Amino acid sequence: MTPAVETRELTRRFGRFVAVDRLSLTVEPGEVFGLLGSNGAGKSTAIRMLCGLLTPSAGTARVLGIDVAQRPDDVKRHIGYMSQRFSLYDDLTVAQNLRFFGGAYGLDGPRLSERLAWAMGAAGLDGREGELAGALPGGFKQRLALACAVLHDPQVVFLDEPTGGSDPLSRRRFWDLIDALAARGTTVVVTTHYLDEAEHCGRIALMHAGRLIALGSVGQLKHVFAGRAVLEVLVERWADAAQLLERLEGVFEVAVFGERLHVVVADDDRSRRRVGEALAAAGLEPVTIESVVPSLEDVFIHSIERASGAS
Repeated sequence: MTPAVETRELTRRFGRFVAVDRLSLTVEPGEVFGLLGSNGAGKSTAIRMLCGLLTPSAGTARVLGIDVAQRPDDVKRHIGYMSQRFSLYDDLTVAQNLRFFGGAYGLDGPRLSERLAWAMGAAGLDGREGELAGALPGGFKQRLALACAVLHDPQVVFLDEPTGGSDPLSRRRFWDLIDALAARGTTVVVTTHYLDEAEHCGRIALMHAGRLIALGSVGQLKHVFAGRAVLEVLVERWADAAQLLERLEGVFEVAVFGERLHVVVADDDRSRRRVGEALAAAGLEPVTIESVVPSLEDVFIHSIERASGAS
């Protein structure tokens, strides 16, 4: 089966700055695939190349088997794209925006009516047909933008930071729409810096400084801690404690989580006891030391530190 998306050594440079550095990955048909990384990681640049909006500097990218550099217009006809910024027309109503995009995608007659009815229902916009897009609450704007992006029933949808600035409830409802698309067999590639959102993806590509630093399902990514334990340490002088523990034998990593520390050690009682004893001997006796289940944030920090150490 032809992959929905496939890149090989995909690279984009802006002068001397490398925004995407030799990105290689494959997305299968019907998959919800996440590109996760902080701002400036290269996620949006990668998406724009995959949508045929930006020419690669090197490497190759194919969407539905179509080379995006050689046939960008063909790619655009088969995909949906939702950019970071609200890209609809504020001075048009919800229905007018949908009809405009339907016409742009070549829909007319009964087919357009059918897709309009589906989009209104799927996005929860029934009853808002006559409202101006610019007057909609933020969550409804995003749902309208997604409805316009998938109005022509594309095989692959690219969503670039689709829930930025949304409240948790709006984000949850938006992800319900993404899940519904995936259930219909649509391939969804979504960029995000929200770690909880990435948990909804079947597989995740972690990006940092333009590079792919880890790839897999959430379970596979968390396997980097197999045989190890993550201790959450609550201590008043956490900065001093972090410096001490980073030098302690048997401690693999120390990461700051607010006023808490996540300390990666061997998965045994001796390692836990050593951490407590070292802090107490330095006058940094912690309030609590508890074992916690590794989070995706733990994986992300671990992967960045490992990549930084290798570069």
